[in-house]
Amino acid sequence: MRALLIIFLLGMLAAVGYFVYSAMAVEGEPIPTEGYVALALGAGFSVLVGIGLMVLLFFSSRRGYDEPPHFK
Repeated sequence: MRALLIIFLLGMLAAVGYFVYSAMAVEGEPIPTEGYVALALGAGFSVLVGIGLMVLLFFSSRRGYDEPPHFK
C-alpha cells in the first residue's frame, strides 16, 4: 500500500515537471511591463488577504469565538 502511494506521488511529480517544462518552453512575445505590474499587484494582494485571514483566525481563537456554545 505504501509503495503504491509512493509510486502515485512520484507519477504526479513527473506530470507536474512535464507541464512546467512545456509551459516554460512556449515561444512567443515576452510579457509587457504592464503584465508584470499586474502580476505583482495581484500576488501582493493575495498575500495580504491571506495574512489578514490568518490574523483574524488567530484572534478569533485567542478570544474564544471558536469554542462550542455552553448552555446553562
